[in-house]
Amino acid sequence: MKWLAASVLCAATVGAQAQVSQVRIWATACANCHGTEGRALEGNESLAGKDKDDMYQKLMDFKSGRKPATIMHQISKGYSDEQLQQISAYFAAQKK
Repeated sequence: MKWLAASVLCAATVGAQAQVSQVRIWATACANCHGTEGRALEGNESLAGKDKDDMYQKLMDFKSGRKPATIMHQISKGYSDEQLQQISAYFAAQKK
């Protein structure tokens, strides 16, 4: 029974790590403008440490066309709403 519990815990840990890795892969599309891990160079908006709910709302506004953009409306349409939530949470969790 102990081995079964340990196996389940290991599988859950591997699954969680895979999820984090997937979100990081999705977030790489943001690096050109917003910097690695959301810390942008001067002239672009940094995303690291921003409020995840505000960031998610902006992404949804880009996706729906409510917020004008040059490229963000196209990029945001490439992700599901759930993926955008996860990307927002990822950047919010990064240190400024």
